[in-house]
Amino acid sequence: MFPVRKLATELMSHCSAFLLPSIPPETRPSLTYALVVLNQRLPRFTPLLWKHAQLRLCADGGANRVFDEMPQLMPDEDALDVQNRFLPDVIKGDMDSIRPEVLGFYSNLGTKIVDEAHDQDTTDMHKCVAYIQDFASNLGNSNVCILVAGALGGRFDHEIGNINVLCRFSDIRIILLSDDCLIQLLPKSHHHEIHILPSVEGPHCGLIPIMTPSAISTTTGLKWNLDNTEMKFGGLISTSNIVQDEKITVQSDSDLLWTISIQQPIQDS
Repeated sequence: MFPVRKLATELMSHCSAFLLPSIPPETRPSLTYALVVLNQRLPRFTPLLWKHAQLRLCADGGANRVFDEMPQLMPDEDALDVQNRFLPDVIKGDMDSIRPEVLGFYSNLGTKIVDEAHDQDTTDMHKCVAYIQDFASNLGNSNVCILVAGALGGRFDHEIGNINVLCRFSDIRIILLSDDCLIQLLPKSHHHEIHILPSVEGPHCGLIPIMTPSAISTTTGLKWNLDNTEMKFGGLISTSNIVQDEKITVQSDSDLLWTISIQQPIQDS
């Protein structure tokens, strides 16, 4: 007889309220946001993420992106004013990509520079997430959500490295963002409610088993729901699905990646 698989009973709630111009006070869960900017083209809504974040880090060459591209996202404003206003709190990484003039600009304005060129075993995103983890622990704040801009697109090995960070820090909420979609980990330690914001996300979505196959995954609120369904690479995975309800529920015996499309445009106020 096969052992009965017990699924998690503790609830984790998710909502992409950071994509809204302002975060409604009734939005659940109530989170403290941190932003990590990677060395990829900035999503068009990066200024919105910046506004919501209480801690802002650039991973090495991500500082070049903020310096060069943030003024392009705000073409009606003076470029130097934008560069002076959008100052990262920390620049961290192995410093092999940041341009010297960008490093000097932010350093002179008080940005903390953390050079970890000695560590070639972890990615710059990993280094930034570890910094935020330590920062939150020192504040006694475990309710942190890390938004990662520029995490998707570009080299595939970089994308896989970023997804690997989700798995290595599975106890932290981390959301990878591009112009087109977001990806986050749904750990098997919880069952999940995902509150959909139809004005900014969907309808296309997917659920993908990561690290281990899923013997039993169950959902509600999707066009093609899973019902104690087995998912694995080389078999069935739930791609090109459609959200039908404003609350999606997910329960699985495996960690899953949740992805959903992001609509255009997102307007700031």
